[in-house]
Amino acid sequence: MKHSNQAPFWLLFGAGGMVSALIGAALVFLTGLAGPLGLLGAANPITYEHLVAFARNPLGGLFIFFVIALFLWHAAHRIYHTLHDFGIHLNAFWWLCCYGVAALGSLVAMVSLLKI
Repeated sequence: MKHSNQAPFWLLFGAGGMVSALIGAALVFLTGLAGPLGLLGAANPITYEHLVAFARNPLGGLFIFFVIALFLWHAAHRIYHTLHDFGIHLNAFWWLCCYGVAALGSLVAMVSLLKI
């Protein structure tokens, strides 16, 4: 029987799907609508200063990293298998395009958060 290396990617796909389902819509609403429109009241926690302080906190930075990385890996896995559904022959090039972008994006997120 042939050994498959897909298990880690399915794990990241599932975790990313769970994170996006649980907090994705709330993050879009809070950071994209409620914060900028002032719907959160006078003590708006969605300001530059508050978000930088959150990112500088080790747990806050870890949370931001995992959200970004898991969203990227979820999207990469979904796009890779959607290409297969469209009948595109999936070779190493497509694998590298999808998963390489997720890995590079995760690395950029980590380095960016460490520089804050």
